[in-house]
Amino acid sequence: MREVGYMNDIRSIREETGLSRKAFSDNYQIPLRTMEEWEAGRRKPPEYVSRMLKYYVSIKQWNEQRDEKINIVEDATGHKIVIVNDIRFKGKRNIDWKEVKEYLKEYVGTNYRIQESSEQVYIGNKFPEEFTESESRKALKGANAKAKANSATVIPGLIQIATNPIYEENRKEKHEKDAKYGWYKYEVRFALPVYEGEVLVKYNIYRAKMLINHAENDKKYLYDLISIKKETSKPQQEVW
Repeated sequence: MREVGYMNDIRSIREETGLSRKAFSDNYQIPLRTMEEWEAGRRKPPEYVSRMLKYYVSIKQWNEQRDEKINIVEDATGHKIVIVNDIRFKGKRNIDWKEVKEYLKEYVGTNYRIQESSEQVYIGNKFPEEFTESESRKALKGANAKAKANSATVIPGLIQIATNPIYEENRKEKHEKDAKYGWYKYEVRFALPVYEGEVLVKYNIYRAKMLINHAENDKKYLYDLISIKKETSKPQQEVW
């Protein structure tokens, strides 16, 4: 009986959107086979899935109305996570960081608002280079390197969910102009999908620090994403 409840809940969420199973799968980037397994009751998602999916659907609908594509969900404890659905940079050992840098240049000149504080964060021309060529980036290996590379595709969402800032004074002369009024480290989280064949089975969730400098012109600029670390697996992370 419990499995039927899961099945009906997932189906009811889809039916509320008015979409077919195929259209829903395409719209919300869930593999069609995964949806079929869920709705048929052959595969049981964990209990948190329906709640997260409802939130995910509502956020996506709201963003589509504003012509945006930021995919944000909440975990079982209510903390926000940005979903990275576009795994553009696939190599673990041989990520093309020049390609990542070119991708990040598309953000230069834009600005986004931190939802929690309503502060504007600007993206200047130094960000792509620092993100891809800093010493902290060069120290990343394996899955953490892949995670940072693909977090590049959700920078606006990461700024939006940034929380718990920690302030540090500027201590380097070379940053006197760029960080005259110091630095802020914000907590962010993002998730990368894991597949078994064509079936999406879970998300690996990563924590990171978003480094923002407070410049001489009194604007805050995104400088880098640092301290990227995969979270220890928890029951609510095992399967989506």
